[in-house]
Amino acid sequence: MAAGLVTASAGNMAQGVAWAARELDVPCTVIAPDHAPETKVAAIERLGGRVIKVPFERWWQALEESHFEGVEGLFLHPVENEDVMAGNGTIGLEILEDLPDPDAVLIPWGGGGLTVGIASGIKAQRRGVKIYAVEPETAAPLNASLAAGSPQEIEYQPSFVDGAGGRSLLPKMWALGGPLLDGAHSVSLDETAAAIRMLAERARVIAEGAGALAPAAALSGRAGGSKIVSVVSGGNIDFSTLAVILAGGTPT
Repeated sequence: MAAGLVTASAGNMAQGVAWAARELDVPCTVIAPDHAPETKVAAIERLGGRVIKVPFERWWQALEESHFEGVEGLFLHPVENEDVMAGNGTIGLEILEDLPDPDAVLIPWGGGGLTVGIASGIKAQRRGVKIYAVEPETAAPLNASLAAGSPQEIEYQPSFVDGAGGRSLLPKMWALGGPLLDGAHSVSLDETAAAIRMLAERARVIAEGAGALAPAAALSGRAGGSKIVSVVSGGNIDFSTLAVILAGGTPT
């Protein structure tokens, strides 16, 4: 622990680790993909974290290996760490406190840790609640894998939805997530931008791209049901990107 904490994350997990490292008075190093928004990088650095930007392929390798060569410290996996998933599970319990009988809960899928945690908490108390993961259609390996019945690798296209989606699934998360899911949806970038605008205009909530995936799927009607919970996970979005969206556009 004295050597510090290390994680590989585009944003939200990285900020959590940086905050914990500051509380423990130990160094924090964050391995981030080179397309990570500056607003996320700045937030990590404000908390005292050191950010190392690398190409997406190298970042994904760090996730697969739970290690980054040349950086010392305890590696906290942003997706596969069971304590992190257990913490995410409390979100599921809070959802049921506020709405004991939802028909469906929609959760953005990046690596699967958030979904597995929330789904575990909900299914432990309400087996009948439908759990759907949501990905951007430009990076939807879970949808492809569920359709094929086995883990699939896809062509990954970076977009302003930087906190969700990927090129493939981590084997552990496929094994954990599959039994908990009732299905998955993918949404377009236009639908995601429209959901961000709706959240800002009607709810006065600023969501990043990944955070708007679940509302986008709910607004499309794909989830069915009358009581739908959309998990809005993250509000770290560059002002320049948000400005384009609020003006009616979709960032490219």
